[in-house]
Amino acid sequence: MMRGAFDDVPLTALFPFLTAADVDSLYQVAGMVDTARAGRTTAGWEWAREHAVFPGTQLGTPVVVGLDVIEHAGGGDQLEFLLEVVWIDPGRLAVDAAVNVACWCETNHATHDADAVRLVVGEETSLPGAFRAGAEHLTGWLADPHDADYWRAKAGLPSRRSD
Repeated sequence: MMRGAFDDVPLTALFPFLTAADVDSLYQVAGMVDTARAGRTTAGWEWAREHAVFPGTQLGTPVVVGLDVIEHAGGGDQLEFLLEVVWIDPGRLAVDAAVNVACWCETNHATHDADAVRLVVGEETSLPGAFRAGAEHLTGWLADPHDADYWRAKAGLPSRRSD
């Protein structure tokens, strides 16, 4: 995975089907996301040129481009806000947006989605449209409380143990 500013993402290499207007739309939406995450510690946008086409069978979700905004709290707690363009099948892309929290279950699952949305790109939804909708979820979540226990309660997950 490469990392950098969204301006560094080679959009036309990753998504050769995009029009100039589509590319402009993606840049505009990414700017909205970057404004919403200003002042937070993130590694920047990530992308994988090798995922410009469906990479076939592999473990995990083949991410084409994405952003992970991580907020750490005391006691090993963590809150993540994700926005990713991923392959779900050969020829089918989706935009995933999620709020993840650290797991405090008896069995450690690592993280849980406290809220998530998948927007499948297809005949009725363009990549720019799905990206905008996912970004709107992300920026809304970034404006909500930045307390992992708030998100756990909202999702019905166990709260952090006090040891």
